[in-house]
Amino acid sequence: MIKEFRALPDAEQAILLKAPVWISVLASCSYKTINPAQKQDAIQLSHLKTFTAHPLLLPYYREVEKIFKDEFDAALENYYPFDAASVAELKKKVSEVNKISQKLDPKYRAILLKSFHKYETHVKRAGHSVIEDFIFPIPIPGLTK
Repeated sequence: MIKEFRALPDAEQAILLKAPVWISVLASCSYKTINPAQKQDAIQLSHLKTFTAHPLLLPYYREVEKIFKDEFDAALENYYPFDAASVAELKKKVSEVNKISQKLDPKYRAILLKSFHKYETHVKRAGHSVIEDFIFPIPIPGLTK
């Protein structure tokens, strides 16, 4: 168990663990399909994060790594063909992550959200940021572009 999540119900903990999956799917889906290179990059990055994340997030990303590939594949199956309705549902899930994250310690939350932003930017590598729209609706100096 991730100690920063202890006060959260199991269902909310599970949502936070799936956040990198939903962010990755949103960042890599375009033209109603998944870009294979971005998918591979997202999966590799989920493994890399267990070594390169902020020290407070290492336990979190170790847990994410355990479920990432299976959850990513499940998300692809559940939301394909990535039409407007499925993308809206994924965005709703990311928005839910923001609401749940507000229950976390503010310092931990800031580090986690910054990590999500970097994760999304890395997978997407260009264009509009899903994270800015839903987790950072107001520009935060040093966190947004």
